[in-house]
Amino acid sequence: MRTAAVADWERRRAHMVDRQLRRRGISDQRVLDAMSRVPREEFVPQSIADHAYDDAALPIGHGQTISQPFIVAAMAELLALDGTEHLLDVGTGSGYAAAVLDELAGDVVSIERVAVLGEQARGALQRTGHDGVDVRVGDGTKGAPDRAPYDAISVAAATNRIPPALYDQLAVGGRMVLPRGEPGGQRLVRVVRTEEGPVETASLACRFVPLVPD
Repeated sequence: MRTAAVADWERRRAHMVDRQLRRRGISDQRVLDAMSRVPREEFVPQSIADHAYDDAALPIGHGQTISQPFIVAAMAELLALDGTEHLLDVGTGSGYAAAVLDELAGDVVSIERVAVLGEQARGALQRTGHDGVDVRVGDGTKGAPDRAPYDAISVAAATNRIPPALYDQLAVGGRMVLPRGEPGGQRLVRVVRTEEGPVETASLACRFVPLVPD
């Protein structure tokens, strides 16, 4: 039996999908459906749960944030997932994006450099039915070579160049989405690996914390 609280979260989630995503140009129905299913309130600190569906990034501790819903959706849409992909998620953070990607890809490996956040993300993913996500603690710039190659890689931290180790772990024909540039001048970039080299397409302006090696 649905409680009033559950119904309220569902209403907020539907409002977020309609107002923040669909009306701002997110058109991939699989992405919209995935964002409709994942309970964002489970991935934010309890003290700010009431703001879970705000149109903003939110602090999750340790200098990290849970990305704005629109940015999570935009990155997922740029990856153009069909449900079969072996995917690497760099920068687990709260685990929210990993949960959305788990709804969209075949399987997900996710890397978080802050051990406490990695453990919290595992708990949230388990509570929400995404316990198949392989959450690891380590240096995201190095990827997870033991599970490579990947059909898709999502990077939730900004860098000035494509991290060589991550590109090496991308299958030919695979795509990577990452924020490129300095704070105040970042854009989401879609990188496709081809036999001739990387093909890059710039997309939306964004703001992410930097990709930091250990």
